[in-house]
Amino acid sequence: MSPILDAFRLGFPWKTLDPFLFCAYHKDDYPQGNDVMGPDPSTLAGRNIGSDFVIKDGWRMYHGDVVPGFPQHPHRGFETVTLARSGFIDHSDSLGATARFGHGDIQWMTAGSGIVHSEMFPLINREQGNPSELFQLWLNLPAKDKMVDPAFKMLWAENQPVIQVIDESGPTTEVLVAAGELSGKRGDTPPPNSWAANPENEVAIWTLRMEPGATFTIPAASAGLNRVLYFFRGSALFVADKKCPVDVGVQLKSDAAVKLVNGSETAELLFLQGKPIGEPVAHHGPMVMNTNSELQQAFADYRRTRFGGWPWERNDPVHAREEGRFAIHADGRLDRPDEGS
Repeated sequence: MSPILDAFRLGFPWKTLDPFLFCAYHKDDYPQGNDVMGPDPSTLAGRNIGSDFVIKDGWRMYHGDVVPGFPQHPHRGFETVTLARSGFIDHSDSLGATARFGHGDIQWMTAGSGIVHSEMFPLINREQGNPSELFQLWLNLPAKDKMVDPAFKMLWAENQPVIQVIDESGPTTEVLVAAGELSGKRGDTPPPNSWAANPENEVAIWTLRMEPGATFTIPAASAGLNRVLYFFRGSALFVADKKCPVDVGVQLKSDAAVKLVNGSETAELLFLQGKPIGEPVAHHGPMVMNTNSELQQAFADYRRTRFGGWPWERNDPVHAREEGRFAIHADGRLDRPDEGS
């Protein structure tokens, strides 16, 4: 019996399965930055500023009007996992925490009972372009954890396990384990209230880079998990002997090993897996609860409390151009890559 359960084209955002709610893949070839780390204002003509999601000249402003990105907005009831593959992200939130991360770093944020944050993409380079590539995943929280205290954790690139699988004939598959376990190596510990924090839920978030002609076998896990492979860069990939074109997602049986054979170009893939939470989902915009009444309460609470308010002068704060990667948590703790995560 084939381990392939379904296949679908990748749109925006990508289709996900419980416990994942959302997967957005952002790739923007931003130009040189100006004095305020945005694009030259002349390049903004013709864009729907404030809601610019159409790729024009290779990039988007999203909800930004000076610097690309997402100015302050609220969340409740789930987690965001942001894999910053290239470029920088400046984070600020209603708890007073702030950060700059990128170039392989991962931010894992538990929105829980409610948080307001901004995610801006500063164009730091003045003399050359500012390419940006990231995944943002929304990972659901079960009902018992939807109202936990909000927090975030930085998983710095230097501390993430990367596994190299080398074929006898030479081609290599490189697997970054952001969450889960592979070949005895486990990703950094997620926040304590995350669905991924319990190994029994078998949550896995991996990125794979396969050289031309490389083979790799996804090991079998427990039955009943949701498991999806996203093939987003390359030419062709054989999944369990079925040829798949690029820009395709493949849902797989979780209790079967699946052999991947890459084609003639370097392939890049995202792999998501997890035990489904199996609860009702009431979702509207930035809030994810279990019932419509809880959803209405979430918006009412936000209007009343602003989830703690916004302590920053701007809706879209960015850090100084020369600032490196760092995080200051709500308790004032300073965290930098060279100091561990």
